[in-house]
Amino acid sequence: MLARLRENIRVVFDRDPAARSVWEVVCCYPGFHALTLHIVANGLWRRDFKLLARFVSHVGRFLTGIEIHPGATIGQRVFIDHGMGIVVGETAVIGDDCTLYHGVTLGGTTWNQGKRHPTLEAGVIVGAGAKILGPITIGAGAKVGSNAVVVKPVPAGATAVGNPARIIQNDSENARMQKAQQLGFSAYGISGDMNDPVVKAIHGLLDHSVNTDAKVEAILKKLEQLGVDCSQERARSDHFDPDYLNKIVE
Repeated sequence: MLARLRENIRVVFDRDPAARSVWEVVCCYPGFHALTLHIVANGLWRRDFKLLARFVSHVGRFLTGIEIHPGATIGQRVFIDHGMGIVVGETAVIGDDCTLYHGVTLGGTTWNQGKRHPTLEAGVIVGAGAKILGPITIGAGAKVGSNAVVVKPVPAGATAVGNPARIIQNDSENARMQKAQQLGFSAYGISGDMNDPVVKAIHGLLDHSVNTDAKVEAILKKLEQLGVDCSQERARSDHFDPDYLNKIVE
């Protein structure tokens, strides 16, 4: 128990540059408080003291704003930053070295018994406000962007963003190399490429439109060189401004 507490304190210093002292972590970090109380609640739950376990969990929720069901399984060196509004369901599994930010929900999508909450494998980072719903697996080293809504499995090393979430990166080897260089930490689930796929698609369409306009202009010039009057076609110009539209969708 004491070794686990020391590990939970040490991980705060590894992942939060704002931490200044052990006493500050012990007294002022709700994520540390919630995980500590969960160790107690989970121990009671596994020993079939269900009511007492739920009461300890309820006290933790009241004190920290973090609701972790006592039946949830949480690995080692898990870091909860800020934490307010986090909800972790009964059958959720959080692997070693995971990071959760405020407003994260690991929720269920059914009232049936059995596995109904997500599994986060080792090293997963879940950004603020993200919702991961159902008995799905988020692969090791994956990142879930802020406010994403994930209802399908995410491969190891991938990055999921948007609502519904889409995979924008799937390079496990590069992710592992980056994690090794950065101590396995990336704040708020941000990767080097966090553009929404829909925005990327719009940018692609805009680029295609620009190329099409350039071709039409070249055709008009050729026709004019051959003596064809293209004044009416030029008068119907829509004054398309791709730079303006690009700024709107960014």
